[in-house]
Amino acid sequence: MAQAPRAGRGGARRAGPPAAGAGAADTRSAPGRGGRAGAGSRPGGHAGGTPRRAGQRIRPSALEFHPSRTRPHGAILIEPKTLACLAARIADEKKGQDIQVIDVRERLRVVDYFVIATATSRPQVRAIQNEVHVRLKALGETHLPIEGADLGWWVLLDYVDVVVHVMQPEARAYYELEQLYGDSERVDWRAVDVPAHAAGN
Repeated sequence: MAQAPRAGRGGARRAGPPAAGAGAADTRSAPGRGGRAGAGSRPGGHAGGTPRRAGQRIRPSALEFHPSRTRPHGAILIEPKTLACLAARIADEKKGQDIQVIDVRERLRVVDYFVIATATSRPQVRAIQNEVHVRLKALGETHLPIEGADLGWWVLLDYVDVVVHVMQPEARAYYELEQLYGDSERVDWRAVDVPAHAAGN
C-alpha cells in the first residue's frame, strides 16, 4: 500500500484521516523530516508498528535532530528565507490557496522555514510540486526525494533549510501544522524581495 509522506519535520504525526464512514483511523503516516520513523518502522506509528491514535502528537523537542541527515550537493544557494518566499510565490502562480511561510527556527534545529499551500485536487498538487521543483532546480536548488507524490494529497519537498508542504484541504485541516506551530512567526512572503531572474511572470 502506498504511503503518505511523513509529518513535517518535528511536526505532527498522526494516523491518516479516517475514511468516509469508517470508525477507525487510517494508519498511513504523514510527511516529515525530523519526525522520521527509524529503520523498520511502519506507517503512522512507532518502530514496532503500533499506529498512533488520531490526535496524538510527538513532542517537537523529541524530533529536533536526525543524525543521518545530509545536505544535497549544491543545495541552498539562496538564503533560506528568500527561498521559502520564492517557493510561496511559485505556489501562488499555480493558484495555490492560503499560502503561509512559517519561521520555525525557534522550534526546530533542522529546518528554518515551512511553506504550506493548499491545492484543491491531485492534479493541482502535482502542478505546484512540479513547478516548484523545476523552477528551483533551474536556480541550482535540489531537494531530497519527494514524499507523498504517489498519493497526491500531501506532498513534501525537502530543501533541507526549507520544507515545502502542498496539501489538499482535508489533509491540511486534519494535520493542523499551522496550529502546531501557532506561536511561530509568519513571514509576509509577498513583501520579501526575490532574485529578479527567479520571480517568474
